[in-house]
Amino acid sequence: MPLTPLDIHNKEFKRSLRGYNEDEVNDFLDRVIKDYEALMRHNKELEEKLSKTEDQIKQFKSMEDSLGKSIMLAQETAEELKQNARKEAQLVIREAEKNADRIVQDALNKARKTALDLDEVKRQATIFRARLRSLLQAQAELLDSIEWDEVAGDRVEV
Repeated sequence: MPLTPLDIHNKEFKRSLRGYNEDEVNDFLDRVIKDYEALMRHNKELEEKLSKTEDQIKQFKSMEDSLGKSIMLAQETAEELKQNARKEAQLVIREAEKNADRIVQDALNKARKTALDLDEVKRQATIFRARLRSLLQAQAELLDSIEWDEVAGDRVEV
């Protein structure tokens, strides 16, 4: 059990014939008691500071753990966001490719239809031209076969 200032104060020494001067011993013990009490107070203060510091260290470690977990969670969330963004970008690209394919296919279909329509118009124009030519030739032959002078004098009733 540690020595207390009260133990020092209550300590009694036996008297001897050639012993120490009692007043000097008492004065020295008083100084020892005061210094010992001061050391004990200082030690208690240091223990309290140590306890507070240990509590703060625990709080800081707890905060550090929380921050570490928060950082890990933030990193995981950021990675998930990146993955989701990549997936969404891939979906957008696929959709755009589908739309582009559809647009190209529609354009090709329209071009084919336009080409077919153009061919049909050309064919009909050729037929019309041939018929017109035939009609005009027939009319020219008719004009060549009729004597216009005779017709001019006679009235033809239709």
